Amino acid sequence: MRLSWVQPEDLVGHELRQAEEDGRDAKAVARRWLAAGGELSPALAGASTERASAELRELAGELLDELALLPGVADPTGFAEIKSQCPQWMDDCGSSAPSLDAVHGAWLGRAVGCLLGKPVEKIPRIGIEEIARATGNWPIQRYFTEIGLSEAIAARWPWNRRSRPTSLIENIDGMPEDDDLNYPLLALMLVERSGFAFTTEDVADLWLAELPAGRTFTAERIAYRNLLLGHSPPETASYRNPFREWIGAQIRADLFGWINPGRPGAAAEMAWRDAVLSHTANGVYGAMFVAAAVSAAAVLEEPVEWLEAGLSVVPPQSRLAVAVRHAIVAAQEESNWSRVLDRLYDHNGHLHWVHAVNNSALVAAAVVHGGGDFEASICRVVAGGWDTDSNGATVGSLLGVRLGAAALPESWTAPLKNRLATSVGGMDGIAFDELAARTVAVAGKGKR
Repeated sequence: MRLSWVQPEDLVGHELRQAEEDGRDAKAVARRWLAAGGELSPALAGASTERASAELRELAGELLDELALLPGVADPTGFAEIKSQCPQWMDDCGSSAPSLDAVHGAWLGRAVGCLLGKPVEKIPRIGIEEIARATGNWPIQRYFTEIGLSEAIAARWPWNRRSRPTSLIENIDGMPEDDDLNYPLLALMLVERSGFAFTTEDVADLWLAELPAGRTFTAERIAYRNLLLGHSPPETASYRNPFREWIGAQIRADLFGWINPGRPGAAAEMAWRDAVLSHTANGVYGAMFVAAAVSAAAVLEEPVEWLEAGLSVVPPQSRLAVAVRHAIVAAQEESNWSRVLDRLYDHNGHLHWVHAVNNSALVAAAVVHGGGDFEASICRVVAGGWDTDSNGATVGSLLGVRLGAAALPESWTAPLKNRLATSVGGMDGIAFDELAARTVAVAGKGKR
C-alpha cells in the first residue's frame, strides 16, 4: 500500500503547477524533473500509481526545496496584512444571536448538499449530465441513482467508488461519513473545548487527538505529516505542501459563520486561525470567504449580499476575489445555467478540480443563479462538476442557515434519518438536532 499525497515524487508536479499560479519561473526545475523520469501532476489524483525509485524520490525532495526558494510575488497570508488589503472589510451586517432552526438547517443543508455530490465526485460535468439524463434526473432534482443506468454509461463515468454504496438514493441510510462533515464536527469540538479565542495550535492538538490521519487528504494530510515531523504552524502549511491553495480549509469554515451570525469579520478571523494550519494565500481566502458569507446568510435575505460580505474579507485583487466577482456577473447575465458554467470553465478551467479559486467561483454562481431556492442552488452547483460534494455542502449550508430546518424539503432531509456517521472521536451516529443544540449553546458562550 502506498501512502498518497505525502511522498515527494507525488508533490513535485503539483508544486510546479502552483509555481505557475504564483508567477514563479520553474521551467528549469520542470525540465530536470521530466528528464529524470518524473511526472507532472495527474488530472484527478493526488498521487502517481507506481512506486518511485530511491533516486527519483531523493531528487523530488531536492526539487521541492528548490521550488520553495524561487522568487515570486506571494499573496499575503498573515491576518493583519490580509485585513489591511480589504478596504470594504465588514464587521457587522446585523449581528444577532443564532437561531436554533437556522443552525439546524445549516447542518442539514450541508449534509444534503454533500450527499448529493458524493457519488459524482471526480466526474466531469459532461459525465454528470449523461448519468442524470440516463436515469431521468436531468435537470437534477433528487439524489443520484444507478437504477436505469446502462452498463456503457456506468463504465464511461464510474461512480466515486468510496461513496457509491452509501450515497445513491436506493442505498442511503443516514448521512455517511465524509470529510466535509468531519471538519464541522471538529470545529464544534474546538470551540467547545478552547472557546472563541482558540489558537492554531489548539486546532493542531485537536486533529492529533481526534482526527484519524487516514481521514485527511491533500493539504490536511501534508499538515498532519508536518506536525508529526516537528514543524509548527504556520510552517505546517508551507513545507512541501503544493495543495496549500486547494479547497481543504474552505470546507472547514462554515461553523465559524454559524456561531457568528451577522458578524462576517469575526467569522473570517476564526476561519483564518483554523486555515493557516494547512493553507496559505488563496487557500486561506476561500475559508474566510465562506465563513463570512455564511455569517451574512444567517441575517440577510439576498444571496448577492452574502457574497459581498464574503468578498469584503478577501483581498480584492486576489485570484479568488477576481474569480468570484466574474462568477457573480456570469450568473446575473445568463439565464441558462449551462452557459454560466461555460463562462466559469473558460475563466477557471485550467485549475485543478480541488483548487479553492474555481470552486469558490462555482459556489458563488450557483448561489446567485439559484435565487434563494435550496434545491435549485444545490443541484446547480453539483451539476457544475469540480469538487461536487464539497461545493454541494457549502451551498447547502448557505441556503440552510438562511431558510432554517423547517423550510428544507423533506424529500432531501428525510433520508438522513437525523444521523451522521463519522470517525471523529466520540461523534459517530450523532443526531443533527443534537449538533444544532450544541452549536447554539457554544455560540452563546462567545464574547460579543
